[in-house]
Amino acid sequence: MKKQEGHGKNRGFSLIFSIILVFCILGVVVFSVARRISAEMSLSAIHNLSESLGLIKGTTEAILVKEAEFQKLIAQEIAMVEEQENFIHSYNKNRTMVKISLIMAGETEGISNTGDVFSEEGLDFSSGKKVEELPISQSYLNQMGTWAYTMKCPVVKDNEEIATLYVEYIYDSFDDALPGSFYNGSAMLYIMDAKSERMVLKPKGMGERVAGHLNLQDFYRSNNILEEELQAEVAESIHSGKDIMFYHDIRGKDSLIYMWAVNEGAIYLIGYVPIEAIQQEGRAVNQNILAVVMVMLVAFLLCCILYYLNQRQQNRIRKEQEAEREVHNKQLAEALQAAQIASKSKTTFLSNMSHDIRTPMNAILGFTTLLAKDADNPVKVREYTKKITASGQHLLSLINDVLDVSKIESGKVVLTLGKFTLNNLVSSVDAIIRPMANAKEQVFDVSVTDIKHEYLVGDETRINQILINLLSNAVKYTQNGGNIWFRIIGQPQHSSQYEHIRIEVEDNGYGMTPDYLKTIFEAFTRAENSTTNKVQGTGLGMAITKNIVELMGGSIEVFSEVGKGSLFRVDLELRIPDEQTDREFWEKSGITRILAVDDDMENCRNIQTLMKNTGVTVDAVFSGEEAIRRIGDAFRAGQGYQMILLDWKMPDMDGIETAKWIRVMISDPLPILFLTAYEGEDMEDEMLRVANAGILAKPFFVSAFKEKILEMQSGQKGKRVMAEAPAGNSIEGLHLLVAEDNEINAEILEELLDVEGATCEIVENGRLAVERFEKAKEGEFDAILMDVQMPVMNGYEASRAIRALKRDEAGKIPIIAMTANAFAEDVKDALDAGMSVHIAKPIDMELLKKTLNQWIQGKG
Repeated sequence: MKKQEGHGKNRGFSLIFSIILVFCILGVVVFSVARRISAEMSLSAIHNLSESLGLIKGTTEAILVKEAEFQKLIAQEIAMVEEQENFIHSYNKNRTMVKISLIMAGETEGISNTGDVFSEEGLDFSSGKKVEELPISQSYLNQMGTWAYTMKCPVVKDNEEIATLYVEYIYDSFDDALPGSFYNGSAMLYIMDAKSERMVLKPKGMGERVAGHLNLQDFYRSNNILEEELQAEVAESIHSGKDIMFYHDIRGKDSLIYMWAVNEGAIYLIGYVPIEAIQQEGRAVNQNILAVVMVMLVAFLLCCILYYLNQRQQNRIRKEQEAEREVHNKQLAEALQAAQIASKSKTTFLSNMSHDIRTPMNAILGFTTLLAKDADNPVKVREYTKKITASGQHLLSLINDVLDVSKIESGKVVLTLGKFTLNNLVSSVDAIIRPMANAKEQVFDVSVTDIKHEYLVGDETRINQILINLLSNAVKYTQNGGNIWFRIIGQPQHSSQYEHIRIEVEDNGYGMTPDYLKTIFEAFTRAENSTTNKVQGTGLGMAITKNIVELMGGSIEVFSEVGKGSLFRVDLELRIPDEQTDREFWEKSGITRILAVDDDMENCRNIQTLMKNTGVTVDAVFSGEEAIRRIGDAFRAGQGYQMILLDWKMPDMDGIETAKWIRVMISDPLPILFLTAYEGEDMEDEMLRVANAGILAKPFFVSAFKEKILEMQSGQKGKRVMAEAPAGNSIEGLHLLVAEDNEINAEILEELLDVEGATCEIVENGRLAVERFEKAKEGEFDAILMDVQMPVMNGYEASRAIRALKRDEAGKIPIIAMTANAFAEDVKDALDAGMSVHIAKPIDMELLKKTLNQWIQGKG
C-alpha cells in the first residue's frame, strides 16, 4: 500500500509538472505573438497617421489651388472691364478673401476694395513659393489681427500686362475644410509658415491649447524638445521642404512628432500624437490575449493544486463541500423567498390592474349592450354614451399611468419647457377639480400668496399633472362634506432669475398610517383599508408625481395622520421670462389708481404684490364701511379711483351692499369687479343690480384682471366672451385625406367627420397617401390626417415624401399626426418629419375640429 501511495504521488507530481511546463511554453508563444501583433499594429497606425496627414495636406493644397484659380478668373474679368477701380471697390470681402487690391503697370501704389491706398511694400515674396504659378507671400498679421497671406496675379489684356492683382487670404478659412478631430482629440495640429516659423492656425478640435506654441521655438520649449542636433535636423528638413517624423517625450508621454510640408514647403503641418493613442488598438488586443492566457493559466494552476490537495485531504475537502452545500442551500432558500416575494408583488399588481382595467371595461361593454337594446330611446342613448365616455376616459388614465411610470423608470421622460401663466394653470386645475369636489359636497379653497411673477417658464403640462394627481387624490380620499385646500405660496428667491414657489395640497380626509407613508412614493402601492378600498387607481400616481418633481429639480414632502387628513408640499424653482412689464396697457386703459376691498389682509397684499411693477397705485381697505369713506375722501380730493376690486363675502357689509352705497355716493358709474371664490347663478343675478360691474374669480391674477377689463370696456358687463363651439370650430364642408390602416378606427373617424359635415377619403398606408395626394387636383384636400404606425410606409416617411413633392400645395397643406404615440419625443418626431401638429389617440373631436380650423385658416 505504501509503494502504491508513493507511485501515486510520483504520478501526481509528474502530471502537475507536465501541465505547468506545457502552459509555460504556451505563455511564451502567446507573449511573442502579442509582441509581434503590437508591433505590426503600431506600424499600421503610423502608416494611417501618414495617410491622414497626406489627406490634410491634399485638402490644404487644394484650397490654395482653388484660391489661385479663382484669382486668375478675377484677373481675367478685370482685364475685360473698362472701370477697374469701380470693379475693385464693388468687390465685397468674404470669409476667404478679406482684401482685394490692384496696382496698375508702371505704378508703385494702387487701390483696394477697403478704400485704402495699397502698395506692395510690407509683403515678402522672397521665398519664391508659388501656387499655380502665382507667387505667394510670407505669412503676416493683417489689420484684423488675423494671420494671412497674399497671392499676386498679373492682369493681361491683349497679351500685355496692364496691372497686378493682389488678394489677401486668411488662414482661418482652412478651418472649415479640415477634420474636426484627430485621434479622438488626443493629437495636436498646427499650421506653420515655413519662412517665419510662426504658428498661423490651430484648427478647431485639434487637441487642447497649451501655453506657448506661437512659433517653432515656443513649440520646442513648451514640449521640452531641446536637443540641438534634433533641432538642426528639423531646420534642415524645413529648409529643403521635406517631411519629418520623430519620437520624443512630451509632458511625460512618449509621442510621435510630425512636420509635414505643404505646397513644396511654403507651410508646414506641425503637431504630435501620443504613442498610446497610436497603439491603443494593439494594446487592447494584447491585453485581451494576456487576460485570456492568465485566466487559463490560473484556472489550470488551481486545478493542479486542487488535484494535489484532493489526494491528501479528501476528508477535509468533503467536510468543506458539505459546509458549502449548506451555505448554498441557504442562499437558494433566500433567493427562493425573494423570488416568491417578487412573484407575489407581481401577482398583486396584476390582480389590481386586472380589477382596475376590468371595472371600466365592464362598464363600457355593459352600457354598449344596453345601448344596442335601447337604441330607440334618445334619453337612454345619451345617458349610456355619457357613461361609456366617462369609463373610457378612466381606462385611458389607467393606461397613461402605466406608460408614464414605465417611461420614467427607463429615464426617457422629456420636459417641454415653455412660457405659461399661473392664472391659466390654476384655472385649468380648478375647472377639473372643483366639479369633483362639488359632487362630494366638499369645500375646495384656492389661494395664491406672495407670488411676485405671474408669468413663468416650465413644463405646464407636467406641473398640471402633478397638481391634478395631488388634488384628485385629496378629493378621492376625503369624506363627503370635507375640506380641501390648494395653496400656491411664494418663497424667498435663491436667484433673481427664478421664482421659488411652494405648492400645498391639504385635506381633512382619512389620512395615512406611518407604515404607508414610508412607501407612498413607490410604484404599485395603495393605502388599504375598508374606507379606501373602493377608490380606483393603479397606485402609480404618487410615484409619477415624485419623479416628475425631481426631474424639475424640486422636492416633495408628505405629512399625514389617520383620521385627521394629509398635507402634500411641493417646492419648485421656475425661471422668470426675460420681458418688460406691460405698462402701456394700463396707460391706454386710463387706470392709475385702484382700491382693493377685502376683509382678508393676505388677499389685499397679494394684489399689491402682483400689481407692483405695472405703474398702478393699489390702495387696500378691509371693510365695506372703510371703502366707502376712502372712496368719498379720494373723489373730494380730486384723486378718484378708476377701478374698485370688491370682495363678494365680507362681514357686516358685504360686496353687493357696499357697491350700492358707492353708486349712491358717486354719480359716475365707477367700474366694480367682485372678487369671489364661489360660483353660481345667484351671484350674476345680484350683480345685474349693480351697473358697470363684473365678477373676477379668486385668486387674483394680473392676466385675468386685464382680460376682465377688456371685456368690460367692450360692453360685455363682465361676462366672458366665448365663441360657440359649433360655429367657431365648424369643419362643415371640409374634404380630408385620411391615412389609417385600422379598419375600425377608419370607420369611426369617417362617421365622426360625417356627423360634423365633413367628408374624407381613406387610404390604408403612407405610400397610398403620397400617391393619392400627388394625383389630387389643386385644393381637392383641405388637410391630411396621418396615422404613424402603418405598413409599407409609416406616417413619418409619408409626411417627408409629401413635403418633398414638386407642387405648391405640398409645403402648405396641414398634415395632422393622429397616433397612440403620445409622449413628448413622439411629438418632436412628428414635427421633425414635416407634420404640422400632433394629436394623440383616442381622438378628441373638439380638439380635432379646433386644430383643423387653426391650421386651415393659417393660424397654426
